[in-house]
Amino acid sequence: MEAFYLFLVLLSLLYAGLLIYYRKAWKAISTEKLPLATGASNKTVISVIVAARNEAENIEALIRSLQLQTYPSSLFEVIIVDDHSTDQTATIVQSFSNSNIQLISLHKYINEGTINSYKKKAIEIGIAQSKGTLIVTTDADCIVPVNWLKTIANLFEKEEPKLIVMPVVIKNNNRFIEIFQSLDFMALQGITGAAVNKNIHSMCNGANLAYTKEVFREINGFEKIDYIASGDDMLLMHKIASLYPSQISYLGSSEVIVETNSIKSIKDFLNQRIRWASKANKYNDKSIFPVLLLVYLFNISLLFLMMGVLGWNLHYSMLKISFTSIGFLLMLLVFKTIIELYFLYPVAVFFKRKTLLWFFPLMQPFHIMYTVVAGWMGVFGKYSWKERVVK
Repeated sequence: MEAFYLFLVLLSLLYAGLLIYYRKAWKAISTEKLPLATGASNKTVISVIVAARNEAENIEALIRSLQLQTYPSSLFEVIIVDDHSTDQTATIVQSFSNSNIQLISLHKYINEGTINSYKKKAIEIGIAQSKGTLIVTTDADCIVPVNWLKTIANLFEKEEPKLIVMPVVIKNNNRFIEIFQSLDFMALQGITGAAVNKNIHSMCNGANLAYTKEVFREINGFEKIDYIASGDDMLLMHKIASLYPSQISYLGSSEVIVETNSIKSIKDFLNQRIRWASKANKYNDKSIFPVLLLVYLFNISLLFLMMGVLGWNLHYSMLKISFTSIGFLLMLLVFKTIIELYFLYPVAVFFKRKTLLWFFPLMQPFHIMYTVVAGWMGVFGKYSWKERVVK
């Protein structure tokens, strides 16, 4: 029993040290080096690539936000690759007569049921037909701010990075599942910004990502990772980072925060997180593995302790219910909540989501359980994505 307590104390201290480091790294993101969104004369031709499958409910809002860009329309194009949609996605895209919006149908290049990663293939085909020097990706269920492309171009022309990682926030109402995923996703975004800023491991989100066409071709695109269903963002980033570790920038500007829709059901949320977790053993960047292992061990140990306190028969005598274990569990949950809030607060300020932090303590048991389940299923289970079942 004491050995288990000592193990949990050690994990807690390591976890706290990690989050304190991430907080410092996040706060070290300098707003001074960021270019202004206006007043610059840009020359970069940008191609926005969007892979879309059955997004009839969302695609129009994305296109309209792209039409409102302050970046000159002569300097950017939007390529939407329709991935075998069975709804009106293609029809909606075609209804926009804007000359810089182009629709590509993936079924003209590859049949349904023949590959494992349709999104990577869609992006690859979109890039092959693009005119831009800089490729910018987002998702069909996103809304982009008006100075999005201009701010990206300003940074690119100033620093000339090979890849630019940018922030994403989840739109949410007051439903439990939406608040929960907003908090969880905001934490992931904070870690992403901190990690990229300190160049300690490669993290990003394809809903808001930019890289040069030249580097995409140099690394042979998605070659050798195209058998993996997901990973069009982080796995690609790892390939780029292996060649240009110091030429990746994090653009921490409010002018480029992309909003994405929340998942509406617990089942779909778990499917998404399992899909994300399934990439963990595919990363070439091994620096992220100890972090994932620490987080998983900490949460699964807390879950075992919770189950023991609740009197579940786990065949582990050290987990038998006692007042000592109840007090120890409560102490650890309070400690976990405080250290995570300490990390999250400046991130929530940046995303203008401070009010969500009031819900954070209530989410702790659910966060622990979902972390354990998603991590396990990501390695040993399967998930559905865009009406396709993937192992």
